[in-house]
Amino acid sequence: MFTGIIQSIGKLKQEKNILEIEILDNFFDMAIGDSIAVDGICLTVKEIFQNKFTVDVSEETLKKTTLGVKSNLKIVNLEPALRVSDRLGGHIVSGHVDGLGTIENIEKLDKSWLLSIKWKNNNFSKYVVNKGSICVNGISLTIAKYEREGEIFTIAIIPHTWHNTNLNKLNIGDSVNLEADSLIKYVEKLLLFNKNSNQDLSSNSISSEWLKENGW
Repeated sequence: MFTGIIQSIGKLKQEKNILEIEILDNFFDMAIGDSIAVDGICLTVKEIFQNKFTVDVSEETLKKTTLGVKSNLKIVNLEPALRVSDRLGGHIVSGHVDGLGTIENIEKLDKSWLLSIKWKNNNFSKYVVNKGSICVNGISLTIAKYEREGEIFTIAIIPHTWHNTNLNKLNIGDSVNLEADSLIKYVEKLLLFNKNSNQDLSSNSISSEWLKENGW
């Protein structure tokens, strides 16, 4: 589990299904078997040497994330897994990418940047809500506005985030990893379950009689 608060950036080198990542700044503690979010993708540390570590990556991950596209010498965002005692500075991030997005526009303002992103699979657009959270290349960000029912959305980037992540390397047309807020997906599942269920309260596992007996 992660928070979407990037701790370091790294340079990625790929050899078939093995990725070698060189940490370029803010080296953090890690051990073999640890989970590391690499551009928002949860991967497991295989080897560690000096300021580098390696991870195995499956064909499925290469197919469905940006790791499968021109990965060699690419700059990536890094975040070690959340400790129980850590601050939750962003939002709950699983490191399981939902889909890819395409950079539609980059606008430089006086003190920030606006990035417009389009889901490649618009089935995920339903998870976009105004002022809601979304994870872009592993970064916890807030949706400033959206259009076309969430298929295209805009996020505002402050200078600290812009200069300390790989967002400043993006160009229009580039792909990014997107993970919708997990809480929205759990709420959706519960609502769909309730909608599709033909049982009333008296036939549920928690019956109306039980509620009355326990003072509800």
